[in-house]
Amino acid sequence: MRALLLIVALAAICPPAAANAWWQKDWPFRKEITLDASPKGGNIVQPAGRVPVLVRLHSGNFKFADAQDNGADLRFVAGDDKTPLAFHVETFDPLLGVAAVWVDVPQFPAGAAKPIWLYYGNKKATPAGDAAATFDADYAGVYHFDGAGGTPPADKTANHNNAAGPVAGIDQAAIIGKGARFTGAGAVTIPASASLAIPAGGPFTFSAWVKTAAPQPRAALYARRDGASALVVGLDQGIPFLEVRAPGGVRRAAATAAITANQWAHIAAVADGKAINLYVNGRPAAALAGALPALSSATGLGGDVAAPSDLAPLVGEMDEVRLSRVARPAALIAVDASSQGAESKLVAYGADQKQAGIGFGSLGLIVTHVDAPAWAIIALLAILAVASWLVMVNKTTYVNGVDKANDAFLEEFHSHGGDPLSLDAAAPAERFGASSIFRVYHAGAQEMARRAARGQGTVTYEGIEVIRSLMNTALVRENQRLSRSMVILTIAISGGPFLGLLGTVVGVMITFADIAAAGDVNINAIAPGISAALLATIAGLAVAIPALFGYNYILLRNKNVSANMLVFVDEFATRISELHRDADRPLAAE
Repeated sequence: MRALLLIVALAAICPPAAANAWWQKDWPFRKEITLDASPKGGNIVQPAGRVPVLVRLHSGNFKFADAQDNGADLRFVAGDDKTPLAFHVETFDPLLGVAAVWVDVPQFPAGAAKPIWLYYGNKKATPAGDAAATFDADYAGVYHFDGAGGTPPADKTANHNNAAGPVAGIDQAAIIGKGARFTGAGAVTIPASASLAIPAGGPFTFSAWVKTAAPQPRAALYARRDGASALVVGLDQGIPFLEVRAPGGVRRAAATAAITANQWAHIAAVADGKAINLYVNGRPAAALAGALPALSSATGLGGDVAAPSDLAPLVGEMDEVRLSRVARPAALIAVDASSQGAESKLVAYGADQKQAGIGFGSLGLIVTHVDAPAWAIIALLAILAVASWLVMVNKTTYVNGVDKANDAFLEEFHSHGGDPLSLDAAAPAERFGASSIFRVYHAGAQEMARRAARGQGTVTYEGIEVIRSLMNTALVRENQRLSRSMVILTIAISGGPFLGLLGTVVGVMITFADIAAAGDVNINAIAPGISAALLATIAGLAVAIPALFGYNYILLRNKNVSANMLVFVDEFATRISELHRDADRPLAAE
């Protein structure tokens, strides 16, 4: 039993491993990232479903020096701190201190906040990004335009709908990372494929970030023609518009205001089989009633693939073009527009946490700054704590057993009318061996038995005092047994805080000496050392407070047992006086 208690106590004292910390030994750093769809954040009240969320890292919210130069050690884990999330790195530049990473969030929160974790710092890790797994299977094409200049834009989905030719130029600092620059030379063509085909009345979603320097007439962002049928999303003098052509005629809808020149705007078109809705910066801007015609030809980005055309090629920039074969919900369009912009309230970044011996966070930082003298004192306090806990458990168990045995003995004693000799025969020691009152009684009963054996049938006054003295001697021994080891608790109560204070004073002294030697006086240099020094005081109080409560409880129980023994000695002596008159004293009746 004592060995088990010792193991439990040591487990409570020893630093535990970080609960649920993902790959804690290999990835020493992590950061909490909060997806906040509450009114204080992005205020997304409708479910958006599965969302590829853009995580923007910069030198103000991420320590690039602790990660690999190419971001190969980045890992993302769900809020349960157990489930890995698919992701891929679009750009990672430690020299400029910027990075853009796409993370697959299986269920984006609606009207609430949800955390995810970013782990990094493993210098031996290999890249684990998976662009195809980051986007769900309903994305037919996703284009970051993050390739080298002169290469066709690559599709990031598993469909491999890569463009047929390069864009005119690459903007190294677009809205997210790199972007496509269009100079009016024509469209970037995406060849026809089964995954890009739109059946008659079928669903479809187009979205892109766009920036233009000057208004243009009928500049095409997305254009697709199939015989007499066509779908166009464009800008007419800066005003976003939709145009659907079918054998039955032409339908057109436009927003009420132009996008701002030289500023990025998010434009999306969603067809659900009943209507085609136009969104600008995540908000509904226009709508066309009716469904789409069947379209299975090549797609033009930034211009029309047909020639001649009544559409003008775009002069401006595009970034993050997405094509979906489903009608994306309005909440997802709002999330994309909000989270991918330069300033996002949807994504909040917590402080970088470094893992220590007991995990991540403030406690881990404190533990790493505890100096050797403080550790020695904390270790001494740990030994004192274990000793005090064992004493409290053992003494509580002992006094409970004594109290229960005393009650049983007193019941037996009173059932025999208090006759010492008859009780001694009926209640042998093995029945009441745990009773302190029985041992006190036994001291008096033995003396009476010796006197009876010598033929002294009457106990004199002096004999009664002798019996009382012998019983009081046994009572003192029982009190000593009750108080045994209690000194350890008094040492823990009085010595624990002083030992802790000693550790704190030594820690503070060492901290200031180190600061003086380094010549660096700032709060970041002082605070960790002072916090670590205070850990010794906390340890001292943690030892003293439980010992104080345990000591007072056990002391009260001991006093009750001692008081019961004193009462029994008086009762026993009184019963002897009643049963055995003093032979030296004449009776009043005589």
